[in-house]
Amino acid sequence: MQKFDLLDPRNDYVFKRIFAEAPDLLVHLINDVRPDLPSITSVEVLNPSINPAELTGKYIILDVLAQDAENNRYNIEMQVRRYNAWGKRSAYYLARMLSEQLDAGMDYAKLQAAVGIHLLDFDLFIDNETQQQQAVWRFEMRDEKQPDVRIGNELQVNLIELKKADRLELSSGSLRFWIEFLEHWQSLVQMVDIPYEPVRKAMERLKMISADEEERRLAFVRQRAMHDEATLLKEAREGGFEQGIQKGIEQGIEKGIAQGVEKGRQVQMRETALNLISMNVFTDAQIAQASGLCVDQVEQLRLKANH
Repeated sequence: MQKFDLLDPRNDYVFKRIFAEAPDLLVHLINDVRPDLPSITSVEVLNPSINPAELTGKYIILDVLAQDAENNRYNIEMQVRRYNAWGKRSAYYLARMLSEQLDAGMDYAKLQAAVGIHLLDFDLFIDNETQQQQAVWRFEMRDEKQPDVRIGNELQVNLIELKKADRLELSSGSLRFWIEFLEHWQSLVQMVDIPYEPVRKAMERLKMISADEEERRLAFVRQRAMHDEATLLKEAREGGFEQGIQKGIEQGIEKGIAQGVEKGRQVQMRETALNLISMNVFTDAQIAQASGLCVDQVEQLRLKANH
């Protein structure tokens, strides 16, 4: 009889432990996310180990980097929190994964695809009814007016909004079983009814990892670090917001509420950045992302704070 609670497979440490040592599961996951493309038969996990420093690192996402027999590369990430510059971050890492394939002087024809697979445990696209009714996305380099015309498929981001897909029952085929696993792993009755063998194997790996005391400790360390990071950012934003609104009102009331609110917003951004600078754990780029300022502005604030 099971006498322990299952760990959350959406914890990126647990997610990586499930898949990094089971390349066959990665093959099924990749194929099920991209059922209309040629199937792959095997992958090599390029980063199977986990550096202890990564468990407590700020803004680190524990991804799984894999390469198939044709040298196409895949970056698989489980993400539970929305980042302000999520799209830019994804584009940057995907482009870097592509560019790292070539050394100086090598032929561009040797480039193989760089594929991002992002499993999001939150709704990302919610601006209109059409977006709210779609949960599985693929972004490629296509022409705006003739989307059938592509510049190859060397850059590709596949994205699944897990909660939306589960809530609206938007997924189909084998992908639906992966979504059930990631959203309903606690329901052993529901898991027993899943007929798809790769997901059943992933569930067995989750049970094995959850039964190991050291694995439970490391998963808790990771979860605590993520919570602490979120709390630091929340406190920094709230502290800056309160001070920013007050200063903005004082400075802008004669010129009207609109200008006062704008000044408050600007002060809030600066105060948030200063609070993060004082913690001495974030880079200028991370502070810029969290505060809304540009990196140059953060650098200027850091210089002033250090004098």
